[in-house]
Amino acid sequence: MKTTHRILTAAALAAGIFGATSALAAEDSTAQLIKKGEYLAVAADCGACHRPLHEDGASYAGGYAIDSPMGRIISSNITPSKQYGIGNYTEQQFADAVRRGVAADGSNLYPAMPYTAYHAISDEDMHALYTYFMQGVKPYDQPAAEKTDLAFPFNIRQIMWGWNLLYRSDKPFEKREGATDELNRGKYLVDVLGHCSTCHTPRNMMMAEDSSQNLAGSPLGGWYAPNITPDKSGIADWTQSDIVTYLKTGHLAGKAQAAGPMGEAVEHSFRHLDDSDLNAIAAWIRQVPPVSTPVAAKLDTPPAATDINQVVKGQGSQSSLADSSSINGAELYNGACASCHGIEGQGTKDNFYPSLTHNTAVTGATPQNLVMTVVNGIERKGNDIDVGMPAFGQQMNDAQIAAVSSYVRTQFGQVNDSVTAEQVKALRQGGAQPFIVRYVNALMIGGAIVVLLILFGLLRLRKKH
Repeated sequence: MKTTHRILTAAALAAGIFGATSALAAEDSTAQLIKKGEYLAVAADCGACHRPLHEDGASYAGGYAIDSPMGRIISSNITPSKQYGIGNYTEQQFADAVRRGVAADGSNLYPAMPYTAYHAISDEDMHALYTYFMQGVKPYDQPAAEKTDLAFPFNIRQIMWGWNLLYRSDKPFEKREGATDELNRGKYLVDVLGHCSTCHTPRNMMMAEDSSQNLAGSPLGGWYAPNITPDKSGIADWTQSDIVTYLKTGHLAGKAQAAGPMGEAVEHSFRHLDDSDLNAIAAWIRQVPPVSTPVAAKLDTPPAATDINQVVKGQGSQSSLADSSSINGAELYNGACASCHGIEGQGTKDNFYPSLTHNTAVTGATPQNLVMTVVNGIERKGNDIDVGMPAFGQQMNDAQIAAVSSYVRTQFGQVNDSVTAEQVKALRQGGAQPFIVRYVNALMIGGAIVVLLILFGLLRLRKKH
């Protein structure tokens, strides 16, 4: 009897220990999933778009305005709030939203949500993302201050059904046969999680990516996402180390600085990735098919050296620019820029204030990034330093921004270019409107006519029968 009691006691203790061990193992497994999902969310740059309206707001609370050609799209709350976020989403509904652009209520998301790239996220990674957002993110239980309200007909989300039918892919990720593990990891990060093509690939008339020009550069609001293929018009002279440095810090001495949307991507995503993943990205980018794109026309002869007397005449302070009526590019440069970048555009020796004489924003095929940097300034966090450049959009009018941009491109970039006030005005408003926006009324009329013709044909067939 005593022996039986001892056996039962030992069995109970063993069961208890086994149960406790299993519970700890389950907790450990969940913790690992949450950690993995958090890293994937950073790699996918979810925080850049779904960030709160104010810097001190809750992570993933949404409210940030994304300027699209169709209007301002307000990012949604993707915290596990059951009333205002995605707390009631099943894992399948979450996957459908991320991969297919379809919300839990069946409504279509706009392609500002890059489901055209996320469709190839693996099942394993999707499970980790879901676990993280449901268990690793704090719910934000507050109503949105603003919601997306686009003009007709873009406010009718059902029209996305036709666009998705034409342009959405449901194909899973495919590794390149014969490629190394590093290259295939880079392909997954660039094409899927990092969704680089959504910014850097040109769009067709219907705002879908032109895959034949993959990563060859594209307008992005008023900005321009440059050609990042290994062509001489792209980044052929960038080494793998150059690309990694740029992604980690947001700048590369003598070449480029990240601003606008790319600055946000560096701050919220790339600088947080492991070196192995950054190297995988760089390795993949360096071997994609090169695509040749136009470059800026250079002056036949270098510009004359800056007339110091002319520049000194225009000395002033940044705070006085708003009261200035000057449209002399040299004077405006001296008042707004020379104190940091130098009278000759040389920058500082430590590259904290970058040189303008070897700068892709200055020598780009278009003046877009230079103009938008002057208008909006730069505020970017990198792994080495935080960068801040003041915005002059309120202090200078369009003609003045055009004048100083022309001066910088000609004097320091030796670009045969003259920026106009009309160009600046258009860039401030988001750049040239795409075909589908410019001709939406004509497309609607044409579509209505086609529908009427089909109905007319069906009625005639019915009468014949």
